[in-house]
Amino acid sequence: MSKSTALFSLPAISAVAALFFSLPSPSPQPETSSKPVSRTFSFTYEVRVPVTKDPHGHMLLWLPLPQQDAYQQIEDLRIESSVDHTAGHDPEYGNPYALFQPSSDQLAAGFAVKVSFVAIRLEHKASLASSPAKNGAVNPASDPSLERYLQPDKLVPLNGVIAELAKEHTAGETTDLAKAQSIYNYVVSTMHYDKSGEGWGRGDAVWACNSKRGNCTDFHSLLIGMLRSSNIPARFEIGFPLPESKTEADIPGYHCWAEFYLQGTGWVPVDASEASKNPAKREYFFGAHDANRVLFTYGRDIRLSPLQQGDPLNYFIYPYAELDGKPFSGLQSHFSFRDLPAAAPTTATR
Repeated sequence: MSKSTALFSLPAISAVAALFFSLPSPSPQPETSSKPVSRTFSFTYEVRVPVTKDPHGHMLLWLPLPQQDAYQQIEDLRIESSVDHTAGHDPEYGNPYALFQPSSDQLAAGFAVKVSFVAIRLEHKASLASSPAKNGAVNPASDPSLERYLQPDKLVPLNGVIAELAKEHTAGETTDLAKAQSIYNYVVSTMHYDKSGEGWGRGDAVWACNSKRGNCTDFHSLLIGMLRSSNIPARFEIGFPLPESKTEADIPGYHCWAEFYLQGTGWVPVDASEASKNPAKREYFFGAHDANRVLFTYGRDIRLSPLQQGDPLNYFIYPYAELDGKPFSGLQSHFSFRDLPAAAPTTATR
């Protein structure tokens, strides 16, 4: 059990995650021909648990922790709270988290948690011009870590209208890269970033297909469903956006994006919703993620641990709590960042 105020060594926390996401074939590395674009900032993730009606109940509170990989270095990760915590990771994706189990007295008084860290985020830009012209080359049997990214999620089926769309918009393409480009072009040109009304934000690929609108979750659910239907592994990634025009600010909510896998190249970044909002960068966001973001977790249908009693989480970016085995509402969250002087980035092995 960690102390109430602790300095984490993130590489130790995410060791399982790093092993899970390492792949036998090469992943694209930051370009070395010029100084990589980077952003150095401090980030704060705060949660307040209010006084509960039943302080004698048993509460579990999970908070996601940021990832570290070749494009995101995490330093000075601190967790401050009056409640002790333990470190864990979900069994399927290896996402790291902190788990809190408050006492009755702590529940009766309410409590807060503050997670803070410094991140050095590098632009992730794949070199697609030199990508091998291979089609259908990914074999999950020889690459077990890719198998999950060819399977459906609860709200991302790979049959019906999703499969039909994928087949229609990849017809005649002879490489996986060309298929992925066609799918991306379809999603960006057809979907509209629109958070009005109801239905958006759940990442329901069929709803997104029919409504042709939504937020980043909806864009990338449709994109990932069509890619996987075309036998191209694709994964969902979620974190927070950093306003490009500000040096410090509160952050109102999450942002998500995706990557697809090309044999011989590795994971290729895409951001279809940002491309839709900014047509001038449509070409850029097929093969790149800018440095104005921080990654927390991978995947959908997250089962945090055997302790979790509720349904798997649709995605895991906000805090999640259960009281006596039932989802607990009323958590209050606040997120903020502040730019710091640029530091020389070091590249971690992915």
